[in-house]
Amino acid sequence: MTNKKLLLPILIFSMLSWCYGQHENNRTQFFPKVELSVENVPEKANLWVFMLAGQSNMAGRGFVEPQDTVPNTRVYTINKQGDMIYAKEPLHFYEPSMSGLDSGLSFGKSLIKHIPDSISVLIIPTAVGGSSISQWLNDSIHREVKLFTNFKEKAELGMRFGTVKGILWHQGESDAKTKEAPLYQIKLSELFYQFRKIIGNQEATVVIGQLGSYSTNPLWSKINDHIKYYISTDPNAGMINTQDLKEKGDKVHFNSEAQRIMGERYALEFMKIQN
Repeated sequence: MTNKKLLLPILIFSMLSWCYGQHENNRTQFFPKVELSVENVPEKANLWVFMLAGQSNMAGRGFVEPQDTVPNTRVYTINKQGDMIYAKEPLHFYEPSMSGLDSGLSFGKSLIKHIPDSISVLIIPTAVGGSSISQWLNDSIHREVKLFTNFKEKAELGMRFGTVKGILWHQGESDAKTKEAPLYQIKLSELFYQFRKIIGNQEATVVIGQLGSYSTNPLWSKINDHIKYYISTDPNAGMINTQDLKEKGDKVHFNSEAQRIMGERYALEFMKIQN
């Protein structure tokens, strides 16, 4: 009897470990195995830099498929060491056990269709899942990342390579709480002021993604209202609509198709603000 009591927990643990291993293998099965370094870095004037910031829907939780790992000779990113490489999904490397498809590569590939052939794009990831806007403003350490400091360091790295042309922001799910939601617009305004201060350009373009319409939390729509209001006060900011996009099954994160569409919409909104 004692042996049977010991055997059952062991069997349960083994099954859970196997299931986790299968899930992990499925999540990462199409992740790129090789990084491609950018040997011929464009001149600084010909490299546009974009910062990706926010929480998990910017960090990416979509399923990476082969199409998401096909690089383009004009779309770059950085690796964990800060080296410039050709962009392949996933771009974010801060949460390796959760990383997935984000909007970055789709944004880059869409954008280069609308800008001169002489211009290349460098996409720098700084988003960390579960982070609140207060944590960004307070430079909190979240999931082992000092949020604002990391943004500053990555922006300064980007400015060594080229010109920071814009910030793509998707965040607010963590702020969709009774006490936090009413303050969101004020904090958003302060954070973008600080981001732009780092870049040295208070007219730098910011494009914000709406929270998804699929959540059962009614305060998500309140966050979207704050985003809309902020956009109305900032001529250099734009917003992408996400109300028609679908989630991956957890009522929190966009699915892969939605992430690719969002990337395209970020690019179109950026060009709209430029014009």
